[in-house]
Amino acid sequence: MLTYAIRRLLGAIPTLLIIITVAFFMMRVAPGGPFSLERPLPEQIMRNLNAIYNLDKPLITQYLLYLQNLVQGQMGPSFFYPGRTVEEIILSGLPASIQNGAVAIILALVVGTSVGSIAALKQNSRTDYGIMAGAMVGITIPNFVVAPVLSLIFGVYLGWLPTGRWDDGALVNRILPVIALALPQIAIVARLTRGSMVEVLRSNHIRTARAKGLPERIVLVRHAMKAAALPVVSYLGPATAAVLTGSVVIETIFGIPGVGRYFVQGALNRDYTLVMGTVVLFATFIVIFNLLVDLIYGLLDPKVRYD
Repeated sequence: MLTYAIRRLLGAIPTLLIIITVAFFMMRVAPGGPFSLERPLPEQIMRNLNAIYNLDKPLITQYLLYLQNLVQGQMGPSFFYPGRTVEEIILSGLPASIQNGAVAIILALVVGTSVGSIAALKQNSRTDYGIMAGAMVGITIPNFVVAPVLSLIFGVYLGWLPTGRWDDGALVNRILPVIALALPQIAIVARLTRGSMVEVLRSNHIRTARAKGLPERIVLVRHAMKAAALPVVSYLGPATAAVLTGSVVIETIFGIPGVGRYFVQGALNRDYTLVMGTVVLFATFIVIFNLLVDLIYGLLDPKVRYD
């Protein structure tokens, strides 16, 4: 398994290089620049700034310099936050994103698999139709609608929870962002679990287990749930990477100082290095979590081998 993991990580290097290359040149092709203001700076100051940040060099030279610094673990200085490096900004926002994202993923996994299993066990009943209808609504309504509605109901009308404040990560300030992050994931996990569970319950090994007189709880937990978890695990790889690195919309709406919010600010301000840093972070997370998914497959399905 260790050899397989090392081989996968080495094979991911070209993928990361392609992502970095595409993101780098797309950022530079976009109109405007990090120092394009409504009131233009004097020409001499612009020349000095471009020289400091190597923006006066040919584009291919800038690209090679960025790769060289990245290999050394340096993502460069931020254009919009003077005196701060991209690594410092990301590390300052990553804890909030990871904490909220981890709770949201755990909540989605627990609630989604539970209601999805209930829907599968009560297939074609009112319970099944109700759960799947709710899941479909959760999938189709985007985060930028769910978050303001939650804020409006629980923050403005009822006054139960604060909105738009972080207060150093106080528990009461995390509730709405976590729920807004988790709701779409709960809906997707529920649908995946329901579809997979229905198929597994009709399989031969489940019939055999029941024919041997095993208790229904043992059949469901040890046999059905384990096999039905494979599609959910596949989905959770990229989903976990996206949620842990921070939802752009959620962190912006609730004023959370996370990676997603910095990404939005970096894009709006043409902060090339900050945007590139978040892209590299997100791509790395996807590679790592997809690898973990493949390794978990071997634990859930004995037929998977890593030869």
